[in-house]
Amino acid sequence: MDVRSNEPFWLVKNGIKHSYPSLRENLDAELLIVGGGITGALMAHAAVKKGYKTILIDKREIANGSTSATTSMLQYEIDIPLYKLKQLIGEQGAVGSYLACKDAIYKLQSLVHEIKSSSGFERKDSVYFAGNRKDVKWLKMEFEARAAAGLEVSWLDKEQLMESYGLIAEGGILSVDGASIDAFSFTHDLLHFNAGKGLKVFDKTELLKVKYEKESVRAFMHTGSEIHAKKIIYCTGYETQRMLPDKIVNLKSTYAMISEKEDKHAAICENTLFWNTDVPYLYMRTTAEGRLLVGGEDVEFRNPIKRDLLLNKKKDKLVKTLKTYLPKITFIEDFCWCGTFGETKDGLPYIGTHPKFPNSYFLLGFGGNGITFSVTGAEMITNMMEGRPDLLSHYFRFQR
Repeated sequence: MDVRSNEPFWLVKNGIKHSYPSLRENLDAELLIVGGGITGALMAHAAVKKGYKTILIDKREIANGSTSATTSMLQYEIDIPLYKLKQLIGEQGAVGSYLACKDAIYKLQSLVHEIKSSSGFERKDSVYFAGNRKDVKWLKMEFEARAAAGLEVSWLDKEQLMESYGLIAEGGILSVDGASIDAFSFTHDLLHFNAGKGLKVFDKTELLKVKYEKESVRAFMHTGSEIHAKKIIYCTGYETQRMLPDKIVNLKSTYAMISEKEDKHAAICENTLFWNTDVPYLYMRTTAEGRLLVGGEDVEFRNPIKRDLLLNKKKDKLVKTLKTYLPKITFIEDFCWCGTFGETKDGLPYIGTHPKFPNSYFLLGFGGNGITFSVTGAEMITNMMEGRPDLLSHYFRFQR
């Protein structure tokens, strides 16, 4: 019997790590964080560390939204190449954004060690390779832009890619600053750690309405309870678009699959993240157990039913594409799933305040760098609340 799961691998692998109650009473807090994924967990950690009396809520179970479906490739590379981003927003903002994402990987590593997380964090190299010959020219421009910004990169030609990885490609950029993690497990570990330091966590608690008062907010839950807080911080990802008056994100559906443990690949692949210049791009990495994770085949998001109906077709296409670049690899699919993510016009997040929402902050780390942007953004927001805006707050602002 051919039994397949369209549940994300991380959800099945980890099960229920920690459970929390729904909110059934009225509470007061300094900060209310909405969203119990990895972004909300990082924001809660930053808030608790600063001494804020903090409550976090989520309408689902903890980490059961986009966090359960992410492939958790931690890279400084933004969806918009550096040389193009410099043209869009200037050198200061572009280089600053790339360097902030690089620094976020090391901050995340320190945080994993600090809380003794069992989330399988691993430092890795990253290879960004040309999906076809015509992309080599601009990819070399990207290599030069990164080298000029002080990023540690090397150019790999066709022969080097084949010799090192068994990868058929015309050329690529090797970066040393990358990592991978089990984001679902890390989110649970981080919230559990901070719950021990006073953070109050409630899941299956849906926010229905917010009353924005002069110096505070009053939030009303579907359970009939309410929270009175000085500030509210939205860490609700692509779902935030529904409450905003301006369109800031395009929704995409992405597809991923993961191999059995016994798949065969070059040992060096265990230490490397891969993605290419195709549109949509293919991305690959191994897990801490040695499974190969492959994703891509992004399409415009219309509704969950149509997204899910494409799952088998997209899975077959991913296998075919994988074999094009790594023909000697053995891949037997064990799990496959799909999810939705947001893509902004410049590949950058939206972090900070919005003129339509008093006493509120937003931490929306869209795109392929959602996790690293969330690390940076949590620190940015605590600084904003203390009257010390970050340089990047100008580039990550709303209405830019």
